[in-house]
Amino acid sequence: MKNLPKTGNSLVLRTDFLDDAAWDSICAAIRAPVGEFQAYVDCISDPECDGMTAEQLTMLTPTASHSFVFIVDRLALSHPEHPILIVDLSHEPGRTFRVIPSEMWAVENNLSLANMDFSEFADEVDHDGILRGLLES
Repeated sequence: MKNLPKTGNSLVLRTDFLDDAAWDSICAAIRAPVGEFQAYVDCISDPECDGMTAEQLTMLTPTASHSFVFIVDRLALSHPEHPILIVDLSHEPGRTFRVIPSEMWAVENNLSLANMDFSEFADEVDHDGILRGLLES
């Protein structure tokens, strides 16, 4: 894969192909509305991405519409909370954090609209590097 796929939505890339059922479940959980909100994503399952790391993704040519990418890797597939890795591709390329599927709408919506910066989310993760919701000030 030389470039990120061009899509109208944010990308969710699969980089581990050991559990199809978990992949399907995670994509469904990401797309499930949370109240009146939802994440607008395209789930991409391309074997060419198998084993790809966050560092390798930052070397791909991003499209103008993708300043970040969500990655469903082995940890996301196997961890009980399915924490999806998110990689910054523009402001601090390679910076990452994880987010649970039910909170992806907030990250996706706000980063897509530039309402918030990547660092505002990354700085709110729990001790284990997973964002489970924004803290209220």
